[in-house]
Amino acid sequence: MVEKIIERDRPDALLPTMGGQTALNTALAVAERGILDKYNVELIGAKVDSIKKAEDRNLFKKAMVKIGQKVPPSGHAVSIEEAWSIVEETGFPAIIRPSFTLGGTGGSIAYSKKEFVPLVSMP
Repeated sequence: MVEKIIERDRPDALLPTMGGQTALNTALAVAERGILDKYNVELIGAKVDSIKKAEDRNLFKKAMVKIGQKVPPSGHAVSIEEAWSIVEETGFPAIIRPSFTLGGTGGSIAYSKKEFVPLVSMP
């Protein structure tokens, strides 16, 4: 659908930073599919690599470490065992966040193992 709009209207540029998460996701999708290049549309306001770094927690953390910024201890887990291993290293309180969330929903804070286990066991 977006490609049809670009093909019809022939914009010079796309400004994805003014449309929230949906605009950023759409801009990445059309850029990665080569649609922007195909119609010679410039992405302005943010570059694709910058959007990717901001959206991916691990890429963001690496970028901050690379420029000497301090980042809190953290990790990425796909199982309860991996999550517990990370918390054993980082300690409590533990901020628990799903891999993908809109508007910060789904996050929790555990102050003990008793609170931690049910939070990471949630579907």
